[in-house]
Amino acid sequence: MNASVRLSMSSLRAHKRRFAGTFLAVFLGVAFLAGTLVMGDTLRANFDTMFGDATSGTDAVVRSADAITTPGESQGVRQPVPTSLVKTVEQVPGVAAAAPSIQGAGQLVGANGEAIGGKGPPTLAGNWITDRKLNPYRLAEGRTPARPGEVVINRGAADKGHLKIGDTTTLRTPDPVKVTIVGLATFGGEDGMAQVTFTGMTQSDAEKYLTAKPGEAATIQVRAGPDVSQQELVDRLTPVLPKGVEAITGQKSAQENTDMISSQFLTIFTTFLLVFSGIALLVATFSIHNTFAIVIAQRTRDNALLRALGASRRQVTAATVTEASVVAVAASAAGLAGGVGIAAGLKALFPAIGFPFPEGDLVIKALSMALPLAVGIIVCLGSALMPAVRAGRTAPLAALRETAVDQSGASRVRAVTGMALAVLAVAATLTGVLISPSLPLAGLGAVLALVAFVVLGPVASSTAVRVLGSPLDRLRGVTGGLARRNALRSPRRTAATASALMIGVAVVSLFTVFGASLKATMDQTVSRSFAGDVAVSTPSFGAGGSGLSPQLAGAIGKLPEVSTAVGLGRGVAEVDGKGRALTVTNPTALARTFDLGTVHGSLSTLGADGIAITRTEADRQHLTTGSKAQLAFTDGKKQTFTVRAVYGESELAGDYVITRAAWAPHRTQDSDTLVAVSFKNGVSTAKGKAAVEKVAADYGNPQVQTRHEYAQSSAGGIDMMLTLVYALLALAVLIALLGIANTLTLAIHERTRELGLLRAVGQTRSQLRAMVRWESVLVAAFGTLGGLALGAFLGWVLVKASDGASDSAFAFAVPPLQLVVVALVGVAAGALAGLRPARRAARLDVLRAIATE
Repeated sequence: MNASVRLSMSSLRAHKRRFAGTFLAVFLGVAFLAGTLVMGDTLRANFDTMFGDATSGTDAVVRSADAITTPGESQGVRQPVPTSLVKTVEQVPGVAAAAPSIQGAGQLVGANGEAIGGKGPPTLAGNWITDRKLNPYRLAEGRTPARPGEVVINRGAADKGHLKIGDTTTLRTPDPVKVTIVGLATFGGEDGMAQVTFTGMTQSDAEKYLTAKPGEAATIQVRAGPDVSQQELVDRLTPVLPKGVEAITGQKSAQENTDMISSQFLTIFTTFLLVFSGIALLVATFSIHNTFAIVIAQRTRDNALLRALGASRRQVTAATVTEASVVAVAASAAGLAGGVGIAAGLKALFPAIGFPFPEGDLVIKALSMALPLAVGIIVCLGSALMPAVRAGRTAPLAALRETAVDQSGASRVRAVTGMALAVLAVAATLTGVLISPSLPLAGLGAVLALVAFVVLGPVASSTAVRVLGSPLDRLRGVTGGLARRNALRSPRRTAATASALMIGVAVVSLFTVFGASLKATMDQTVSRSFAGDVAVSTPSFGAGGSGLSPQLAGAIGKLPEVSTAVGLGRGVAEVDGKGRALTVTNPTALARTFDLGTVHGSLSTLGADGIAITRTEADRQHLTTGSKAQLAFTDGKKQTFTVRAVYGESELAGDYVITRAAWAPHRTQDSDTLVAVSFKNGVSTAKGKAAVEKVAADYGNPQVQTRHEYAQSSAGGIDMMLTLVYALLALAVLIALLGIANTLTLAIHERTRELGLLRAVGQTRSQLRAMVRWESVLVAAFGTLGGLALGAFLGWVLVKASDGASDSAFAFAVPPLQLVVVALVGVAAGALAGLRPARRAARLDVLRAIATE
């Protein structure tokens, strides 16, 4: 074994350049994985610290015991608690202070007239708590609000909206309220709680604009006296609280806030990055395997001589594995340092592009270091294992051969295996997405398709390279013909080199097709369901935004140009024990502006005790027109409703529709999410839109868009997602390019004598460079086209699987322009990868090259 180690070390010192590409591939994959894990740990720890600092003075929180959570939301809606409980709480022994905390949605308008925030994180408003220890916000500048209309806002919102103390602006609650800024605040030492904006009002203003009626608060914050622990305080509060109201420790409340951030954002964020780390490492696997396969092939005679001199198979295999281990450990260790650097860079970068994460030192946990190190070593060793075994099987007589002929592409076993896998992939996929919708089965089919592509690569590469390279004979003459023949000489090598790029391009194509399909689905949904002329909405998604004033639809409806204006509000209730979102609207006007499909029953007779539901929900709940359904609201009241209408479509109207009269007794802060407007006959879209915009300007200036514009803006988040995806996938493509460059460099080393002979018989340096570059382009073109085909197929699978798993109908769309751009980038990247190997080949000394053994 010592002899194997010495041999490995000697080989590594003598051929450092051979393993440079492998080192970089492992380094980049491990660095991205380590950076992701360190970033996640750091953000969780920083949010923990921020919430802990902000709520350090709150020892207990009194709130409603029950919450209604609708699908897709991690934090439910709770019933308000009466502010009169403050006096009861203050009389409990051990309580030093108590204050009501009123919370609601409130979006500030910046100095330029544009709304601040709202694109994801919530925009909050509430009462300014005068007890400094109970208030999570700290007054940094100015004074606290004392009169109606005065507010304190967080400093981050002020900076983003270019607002300062003394400015007057609009606060959407969602009814527009004129406010004057008298102070700026911080949260836990930061300018704000990430991108969340906050507006602190007087208690009377908060009750007026953020609650359904005075005397209600979201929670009551409680501070303990000296020598009273948080749990002791909770134990003393619990007996005096009315039924349905609970007390929790301040520590638990802070943890719930951290968990909410973690579940809603951090987990998704880190999972997203981990997926791309996995893709990068998968791409690196092909590059690493290819490098070791070529190195072993080049050392066939060396290994045969060692076998002839008495080295055992185990010793030759061990020598190769030792080389791989040294490269794996060195590259993975360097990747850990690179990962810490990536995490630090991301932490500094995100605030610059609008993600102000809380400040704090990097948190480096043992698991976040050990896992990437282990993964890097396993990936590298696993990729080198088969070449190492192949090296050990080298026969001593191979030392007498000049060259070995690679017939891997013509392997009948490989062809049969690949075709069998392809048939299984198609069968599993079609069954999972068309016959019996099943996400696991569709996923299995997608994985089998990927494996089939890799197995069939060497078989298909010969035909593909011949077809793709046929124009080179005419366009580039002898140089083009030689480039094509070089790419054909080792089908396995060509396929393995192209496979790395194929996976990167496939994932890019997958997300491109899926993104285009989501856009087409949104456009189809709006075109099919929305029969109005313009839509009034706020540019927000996720939890952000304050919504629209419920008075806006009525004001627009009074315009002479308008036929119908209907607002869609949102409520929540438990139906059959499960939280459900309710659409609060005028059902008669809704039917005139939205296509609800076939309607059984009457939408105009809902009244204050009637409900309309979709056919899907009716079947699920075993309900029909005339059936009774009990709804439990957040105020703790239960009410029996009669199903008076069952309709077919639900994409924009929702699954449950009730009237405003039915919602009024149970509402909290009322708002609309959309106002749909239809114009009278003869009114042009431009004229009607201008009239609506004038009215909307008095209600916080929300967006007024045509149907097409509304569909486009609704899909705006998809473009943001794709931009991030492309940026992350650039790493996988970079690793694939390193693999192509490394393979070509090693192939040039292998063909040193051949290249010298070509130069000796008259090939110029420029022709030699062009030959190597075109070989690189052919390999990249093969990988790119394979990736496009695989990506489009997987995109179709994902769209169809999503269609089967969702109540909404997904549209499949293939964006030709974007895919052409992906193809051109892939081929151009291949040309780029061939530049350095081509320069190295052109610099070879002719006589030394000819003399090379």
